[in-house]
Amino acid sequence: MYSEKVLDHFQNPRNVGEIENPDGVGQAGNPKCGDIMKIYLCVESDIITDIKFKTFGCASAIASSSMATELVKGKTVEEAWNLTNRAVADALDGLPPVKMHCSVLAEEAIHAAINNYRRNKGFPVWEEESHDELVEHHAHHHH
Repeated sequence: MYSEKVLDHFQNPRNVGEIENPDGVGQAGNPKCGDIMKIYLCVESDIITDIKFKTFGCASAIASSSMATELVKGKTVEEAWNLTNRAVADALDGLPPVKMHCSVLAEEAIHAAINNYRRNKGFPVWEEESHDELVEHHAHHHH
C-alpha cells in the first residue's frame, strides 16, 4: 500500500524537531483525522536555510512532512510557497487516495509558516488557496 519512499521517510524522517527562535512557524491540522503538523523555518536573505517539523499523525502525514521539508530546504521563500501537495505526493512515489490530505497538510503548514515569517517581517501575507474541497472530501472518513 505504501511506497518504499513513504516508508523510508516515515521510519527515518528528515528534519524532525524544533528550531529555537524560528523566523516563521506554521501549523496545519485536521482534528477530524488527528493529523497535526507544525513547521519551523529559518530564512536568510529570502532563502530557507533551515526547516524542521513536528507531526502528530499517521505514516503518510509524517512522510509528507519529511519530504516537503526536504523539497523546500535551500529554496527561496517563493519557491517554497509554490510547492504543491501533488509535488510532495509525487516525490513520495504516490500516496494512497485516502491519504492525499496528508500532503495537503504539509503544503498548508509550509504556507502558514511562510506567512508567519512574512508577517514578522512586515510583508503582506500571501493568499492561501482553499483546499476545502479536499478536506470536505475526507471529512466522512473515519479511521
